[in-house]
Amino acid sequence: MDRGGSHLPGIPPAGDLYAERVPLAEANADLKTTPLDALHRALGGKMVPFAGYAMPVQYPAGIMAEHLHCRSGAALFDVSHMGQASLYGAGAAAALERLVPGDMQGLKPARQRYTLLTTAAGTILDDLMVANLGNERLFLVVNASRKDIDLPHIAAHLPAGVTLARHEDRALLALQGPAAAAVMARLSPEVAALPFMGVATVLIDGADCLVSRSGYTGEDGFEISVPAERAEAFARLLLAQPEVQPAGLGARDSLRLEAGLCLYGNDIDETTNPVEAGLTWTIGKRRKTEWNFLGAEPIRAMLHDGPARLRVGILPDGRAPARGHTEIAGPDGAVIGMVTSGGFGPSLGGPCAMGYVPAALAADGTALSLIVRGKPLPARVAPMPFVPHRYVR
Repeated sequence: MDRGGSHLPGIPPAGDLYAERVPLAEANADLKTTPLDALHRALGGKMVPFAGYAMPVQYPAGIMAEHLHCRSGAALFDVSHMGQASLYGAGAAAALERLVPGDMQGLKPARQRYTLLTTAAGTILDDLMVANLGNERLFLVVNASRKDIDLPHIAAHLPAGVTLARHEDRALLALQGPAAAAVMARLSPEVAALPFMGVATVLIDGADCLVSRSGYTGEDGFEISVPAERAEAFARLLLAQPEVQPAGLGARDSLRLEAGLCLYGNDIDETTNPVEAGLTWTIGKRRKTEWNFLGAEPIRAMLHDGPARLRVGILPDGRAPARGHTEIAGPDGAVIGMVTSGGFGPSLGGPCAMGYVPAALAADGTALSLIVRGKPLPARVAPMPFVPHRYVR
């Protein structure tokens, strides 16, 4: 996008990326802000309502430029709207295992793991990150739109001696891109030496930071939890580094789509089983012998019987992108599914999408049609990620 808000071919207008598409001026008067709200506005951020917050969808450089800069340099995202919390007490990992399929008891100190909160029906309540900070403490990051569902759900299932505490007083920043490590090396060599999914508590520029080597762009990078009152100064410190530019929700969405990563509410939700979503890898080896988490039996049954549908990558022919909710037709022209995420991939140089199709039509190369503006456009099932992951190993 250019500064005037017009858009390039294949790049959606900012509002098209999100379910909440009302103008900010018409948004609920109780719309929340993050600790970086004033900075976003000072940087020229275009603010939109998202998950109950005023968030920057882009800055003057535009979504395309922000996306490409993340792939070549380092982009700074504000993800403070997400929920941060800690579980404390002996048995915290065992308690969390009642609600997630991941191996929490086997998660070593200073390590982090992606997992799922599941429902009794074996569907996905949310996806989240869990870090072991040692001393009987697990640190959780959940999605913004789900935190007021997730955290009470977890708290209601905790045994005596394990407590849940929200961290409303902390901001969360994501520094993503191949230059992120060089930037962090200047500020904290210890952080720059972290392995993928490693976690460290460090003092950076006087701020008490909890840093993980992770992110949701497919690039190397870091997520940094920092006290809210220090957030703006810390963000300005990062932005002062020559490799770093600010990026908004628009670029974050196109980056994660190219990386083949699920967005809760689009690609996974309370109607989705982890098996059909391609997230069986989140079920720990030991957990597959115990099957003692909430919703385990429906998940186990689908794993045994095979899913009726599967999440697949889709590459449309030509340049026309297929947005979410676009109908997918099979080789015979019958509608067989729907696009859950789709758009233009700036790094890919063309459109890409993901959605659910019958398992019999999920093989790579299968010919499909996408019904765009009433017309069937040819497409094919394609492997994900569309752009290779570049996580540090």
